[in-house]
Amino acid sequence: MIKSELVQRIAQHNPHLYQRDVENIVNAILDEIADAMMRGDRVELRGFGAFSVKSRPPRTGRNPRTGAQVDVEGKHVPFFKTGKEMRERLNNGYAGSK
Repeated sequence: MIKSELVQRIAQHNPHLYQRDVENIVNAILDEIADAMMRGDRVELRGFGAFSVKSRPPRTGRNPRTGAQVDVEGKHVPFFKTGKEMRERLNNGYAGSK
């Protein structure tokens, strides 16, 4: 599902809201999550999961073509850990499971 599909689905479930208002709400939520992560904060949505930032230290890597050593700078990467309720819903009701 992409963001526009999410907006459409929310608008369908809430016919009293205009689609542009739903889009503004979804954008505001995602922007706040991104801003919090940029500040180094952890964002927890109970039952869904938690967004956080992990730091990866600098390291020495290898160029896969030449095999030469390459210095890789340290960086910050987003990390998402699912909540217990989400894991249970996925494992108990996953449509692709047989």
